[in-house]
Amino acid sequence: MKQMIQRAPFATRIIAALLLGIAAVVLSQAVYNIVPIKPYFPLLGEVLLVQATWLMYRTDNQTLLPLGLQPNFKHLGLLLLGLAIGAVAVMGCTALRTAYTGEVWHLSTAVDGWALLKSLYYILPTVAVQELIFRGYLFTKSIARWGVVRANVLFAILFMLVHVLDRDVLRQPAQALFLLISIPVGHLWFASGLLRTGSLLFAIGLHWGNNWAVSHLAGNADTTGTLFYLTNQKLFTTWLPFIVVILLFNGFFLLVTWATWRWGKKENLPVAGF
Repeated sequence: MKQMIQRAPFATRIIAALLLGIAAVVLSQAVYNIVPIKPYFPLLGEVLLVQATWLMYRTDNQTLLPLGLQPNFKHLGLLLLGLAIGAVAVMGCTALRTAYTGEVWHLSTAVDGWALLKSLYYILPTVAVQELIFRGYLFTKSIARWGVVRANVLFAILFMLVHVLDRDVLRQPAQALFLLISIPVGHLWFASGLLRTGSLLFAIGLHWGNNWAVSHLAGNADTTGTLFYLTNQKLFTTWLPFIVVILLFNGFFLLVTWATWRWGKKENLPVAGF
């Protein structure tokens, strides 16, 4: 099989990678349905996707080096650093938004620290799957084939469509517009993290911290599930202030993306081995 794929054209390799990725996701779901292990080991799908990714790189006589997925202290440190940066970035963006809307921050009085830690554990599988699919083998091989700009445009669109083409989202024009603009910016941020550090674990960390903070940083009420809650909340009754918030949000994260790009070391990912 390895020799067959090595001789195959680009399209065949992409199809093989897609099939391996789909098989990993489907197999993990099938196991979860047969054996009730998901509450205890929700990372099965990610393990299988890593195995599928490793197999595809082996067809190129490579290891997981192009994605920086080697299990060592450096890349674990990048994962945790990304987690911290992702959460802090969301906090900064939320502070910018509340400065515009006039919302007021309050520290939650009964935070459940253990529940917040468990939420980190349960959020990680989802973001890891998305990073392996949208910034993994297919992304790096598309860079090798078409260049960084075209690959980023393609995968930003695909990443956005996965979030927008949802029945509930499409019923809410405001949310659909927000995601239509914001999700491609998120792709650029995570992709910059990968390309400038040479480690997909850093991109996973950014995504992980972002999603955790969105859910657990600032809520609408004083509950155990958020660190802060906001009062004097702004309800948008016209499009203009909502569009201003969208511009503030995406402008802030474009600045964070630029800072990530400037901070990281260009690793010249070895993705040209087609």
